[in-house]
Amino acid sequence: MKNRFGGQLRAALLGGLLLGGAGLSFAAQSIATIPALPPRSTPPTAPAPVSPKPPSTLPELPPVSPAPAPLPELSPTKPAAPARPSTPAPASPIPRAGLPRPTDPLYAQQWNLRAIGLEGAWAQLPAVLSPVTVAVLDTGFIASPELTGRVINGYDFVSDAARAGDGTGRDADAAGAGALAYHAEVVGNIIGAAHDGRGMAGIAPRARVVQVRVAGTDGLIDPQDLADGLRWAAGLTVAGVPTNPNPARILNLSLYADFVPLTRCDVRVQAAVDAVTARGALVIAGAANDGKDASGYSPAGCRNVLTVTSVSEAGVRPSYANWGRAVALAAPGGEVGHGVVVSSLTGMGGVREPNGTSFAAPHAAGVAALLLSVRPKLLPAQLRSLLTRTATPFPGGRCDSDPARTCGTGTLNASAALQAALASTLGK
Repeated sequence: MKNRFGGQLRAALLGGLLLGGAGLSFAAQSIATIPALPPRSTPPTAPAPVSPKPPSTLPELPPVSPAPAPLPELSPTKPAAPARPSTPAPASPIPRAGLPRPTDPLYAQQWNLRAIGLEGAWAQLPAVLSPVTVAVLDTGFIASPELTGRVINGYDFVSDAARAGDGTGRDADAAGAGALAYHAEVVGNIIGAAHDGRGMAGIAPRARVVQVRVAGTDGLIDPQDLADGLRWAAGLTVAGVPTNPNPARILNLSLYADFVPLTRCDVRVQAAVDAVTARGALVIAGAANDGKDASGYSPAGCRNVLTVTSVSEAGVRPSYANWGRAVALAAPGGEVGHGVVVSSLTGMGGVREPNGTSFAAPHAAGVAALLLSVRPKLLPAQLRSLLTRTATPFPGGRCDSDPARTCGTGTLNASAALQAALASTLGK
């Protein structure tokens, strides 16, 4: 079976062919006027001498209290320094609603963001947003400049030391290794790349991204490693592993489990998906790139997963993209020769142009992060509903000329989804 790179080894990462991209005082108090004394009727005369009167003529004075003790002598003080005019403290910047159009140089080439109405979504964002954490279960941590200060080195769940490529099995360093290490980097960048005038623009530029390694250097994923990675990413307990201090509400899986038949959802993966859903996390998965029914893949065919397939810029399904009833909606994944432009440290000139459902799924994850930033208490089912019921219908009403090859309710529409979320009190 061909893998996503066009070779004969079936790799579980869903990226498709990767093509190197081009370029890159005090207030004055009012004092009452004292009225003038009336004029004297006669001019004053010199006072006549007064004979002293005997004391008996004086009125008797009331007894007085003993004289108070003398006040302590005050110590000399220095003369007060002349007052200096105070400099007003700079005013704190007032948060502004909405995000302006990105100035990142690659933005003009990011047709995929325009296809899902992101500028309309960004314009609706309030000034204050709730923090959101997204976990990317993939090839591991890369210190992407697009995510500086917001990307977290999570945990390495690859249990096979030989496939891990780092000399160990599971460990606390999720650093990516091997030729496929860029995969998690670009998935994370699609979700959250900064709007900083450099490189590309991400969908949710304030989101935090936790990188969880579940894929070996060969791109293959063990089902138990994936199940444990899912639980850990959402903050659940995994035996022998420290608890995740940065639990995520959105889990992006641009992959599928290997070493199992592609006939149904693996029971270990399904149990993990159910557990994290009950925890309040939404699992978003790529549909895979075999041009087949996605229902036999794990996690694409699992219950409680929002499965995303690819569409081209024209809004139709590329031949590689999986389809079927398991698919909830579509998002831009590109096609051979016209992929999704992304920043990448190892790409030619710092740019790649991959295509595949691997890169469709993080569009949905990024928009879900925007929804949680304005409605932080949304449940996974409510997030799913917002994303699917606001999707843009496919051209002509379907994504493929074959009506059996369905792609869900339509193409992801970020602007419509955010508008629906803000119009509702759900999740406030």
